[in-house]
Amino acid sequence: MTRSELTDQDREEVASFIQKHWQSQVVMSQGRKFYPHKEEGLLERRDDKLVGLLSYRIEDDAMEIFTLNSTLVGVGIGASLMLDAIEKARSKGCTRVFLTTTNDRLRAIGFYQRLGFRMVAINLGVVDEARKAKPEIPEFGERNVRMRDEIVMELSLKPYSNDS
Repeated sequence: MTRSELTDQDREEVASFIQKHWQSQVVMSQGRKFYPHKEEGLLERRDDKLVGLLSYRIEDDAMEIFTLNSTLVGVGIGASLMLDAIEKARSKGCTRVFLTTTNDRLRAIGFYQRLGFRMVAINLGVVDEARKAKPEIPEFGERNVRMRDEIVMELSLKPYSNDS
């Protein structure tokens, strides 16, 4: 198992990975398009095969996570990538980490909550609007739940203290 930062040499492979797992090289967040393979990211490899990806961008005092994927479910890759990203955000002086997910992703919502994220907004109808820009977004998601809304989740970061 090896963990690394996404580099220019990885971008083509990451673009293919995103295409496979998101049915497009584009992801939508709060009405905006992003290309995860063009962003910063953390990669997890096993036997030289890409098995995990977290893509993100840091702006001002916040890290926005665009994608989190693991091809090996239940072995801790997603949690490990998230914890590394949170640590990176903290080391870069970020005061918060946030992400969006859709209303059908109940398992993912629970996962983020266990990491300390809170729901800070529900953007009603945003997924319906995003479908106009990205028609490959399915109408129904996990457990055949209609995807309509976007949930913004945020983790507030406290800076490390020098106090013992």
